[in-house]
Amino acid sequence: MTRYGMLIDAGTCAGCNACTMACKYQNATPSGIYWCKVLMGEYGQYPNAGQTVLPMSCMHCQDAPCVNSCPTGASYHDENGCVQIDYEKCIGCRMCINVCPYNARTYHGEDQEKYPYYDGYDMTPYEQMRAAEHPIGVVEKCVMCHERTAAGEVPSCVQTCITKSRWFGDLDDPASEINEMIKKLGAKPLMEAYGTRPSVYYAGTI
Repeated sequence: MTRYGMLIDAGTCAGCNACTMACKYQNATPSGIYWCKVLMGEYGQYPNAGQTVLPMSCMHCQDAPCVNSCPTGASYHDENGCVQIDYEKCIGCRMCINVCPYNARTYHGEDQEKYPYYDGYDMTPYEQMRAAEHPIGVVEKCVMCHERTAAGEVPSCVQTCITKSRWFGDLDDPASEINEMIKKLGAKPLMEAYGTRPSVYYAGTI
């Protein structure tokens, strides 16, 4: 049994948003919808102030509120323990959005052809083809690059990270690199008190 997870070292993240753009390119998400994003913050007071960065996406929780609350079974765990959405079953009720403590989901309610990536430009044939992957009236989120991982590759955000602040692997394998790094960095999931048992771990957070 495999349970995929990710480790993010926010202490070495440069906040460059390369992961955000890599995710955009990989999944062709509609205009204004980001499955991967970097939250920016500040701490301290001048002149002893600084900036914080926190990459965020779906936490692929083991005890996922989105899965537990979905009335149609559209949200489910795949063979690797990652949370996925079956668009054919999703009715767009947005219950999953309401219960997700990580704000990881977005409702796609607008026709992308009416709101293209660039104002004043029609969608290219390629953009039209990829837009068909995102039905209107459903909820979207990070899928842990299911197609890439099924082919033995790492998620695009991991591959693209310029500071090598991300690790991906099998959390159920004690000898995996990701588990070794979790121990080395003392990484933990965000907001553990919610009891959702996330599969994404963080180090270097303030």
